[in-house]
Amino acid sequence: MPTARRSWIAVATAFGVNGTFIGVWAARIPAIREEFSLAHDELGLLLLVMAIGALLSFPIAGRVTDAMGAAPVTRALAFACAITVIGISLAPTIWLLPATGFFFGASFGAMDVAMNTWASEVDRRFHKDWMPSFHAMWSLGGGLGALSGTLAISAGVSYGWHFAMAAGVLAIVATIGTRVIWEKEPTTPHDGPLFPLPRGNLLLLGLMCLCSAIGEGAVADWSAVYLLEVGGATEQIAPIGLAAFSATMVAMRLMGSVIIRTLGAVPTAVTSGVFAAFGSALAVFFPVPWVAVLGFSMMGIGYALIWPLALSRAGASRTLPPAQAIASVATLGYGAVLLGPPIIGFVASFAGLRVAFGLLFVLAVAMISLAPALRAKPSDGSRQSSPT
Repeated sequence: MPTARRSWIAVATAFGVNGTFIGVWAARIPAIREEFSLAHDELGLLLLVMAIGALLSFPIAGRVTDAMGAAPVTRALAFACAITVIGISLAPTIWLLPATGFFFGASFGAMDVAMNTWASEVDRRFHKDWMPSFHAMWSLGGGLGALSGTLAISAGVSYGWHFAMAAGVLAIVATIGTRVIWEKEPTTPHDGPLFPLPRGNLLLLGLMCLCSAIGEGAVADWSAVYLLEVGGATEQIAPIGLAAFSATMVAMRLMGSVIIRTLGAVPTAVTSGVFAAFGSALAVFFPVPWVAVLGFSMMGIGYALIWPLALSRAGASRTLPPAQAIASVATLGYGAVLLGPPIIGFVASFAGLRVAFGLLFVLAVAMISLAPALRAKPSDGSRQSSPT
């Protein structure tokens, strides 16, 4: 049986690899857009196709993971991400680009399901609460991927070669870092709905995740384009917005347990919403590159702890079994983080990117209004648990 430390390293590596793939992709979106002369709505459609691939992969990945085990499926899907991101770089025409994007979306979406399942198994087996730290590694990977874009652009490396080199390095890291003997946990047949939807207070928690997830997805896929088009930044500077956003996400998630224990769940969520609102306002009303980067950093602070807070509160509910309650809330959140970027693209196509990013301010205010849903209510017979 592997040690707790080795198991943490294996799962953290998987999260870091998955996040880095997304960061590498997001950093070169402006180059891909220029290569194929994509309008805002066309780029939004490409992102929508990727989102559909990820959403469709969720139930399939869940069943395959249950059948074969989280660890081997996670490793296999890391290689699938490497292959499909290279496929994007090899797409010769605009008509094949959505097809390659679909399979890339399906690969990283399926890996997300498998690695989170593995993370849950590690937490249970060693009686730990490491989930926030695993998500911190995902954010760290996203930042490293974005920084690799800055370096590649500065060196004059095309996005095709950048994707190929990143795929090779990440495949090696995944092979070495996740190498651990992990016994598959016994599972029971899945008899619930493929896409469970929340109700009642769980719906409010799901909507709070949705507001945060749309913002997170928008910054990941549109911050570089925003800095280029609205802020007038150079192509070398553009990926720094995502890197700054990811850095504050990492820091907040590593400190999350202490912050929530000190402030409490509801005050933490309210404070998070204030940071997200102020950060989005900075980016929209003062779109000078470095002010916008500061805004993205504050948005990272604002979004970082919403998911741990909401999922923890869902798991404390007795109106549904914990796993089903968490799944119902996560369905809204995961759908939003994937569908958010194409929504931004479609709004930007007729109203401009500043107006589209202005929606994130509205959603941040909505996060603040939904914060009381984190408070245990006697009427649902819930039990309060640790937020992270």
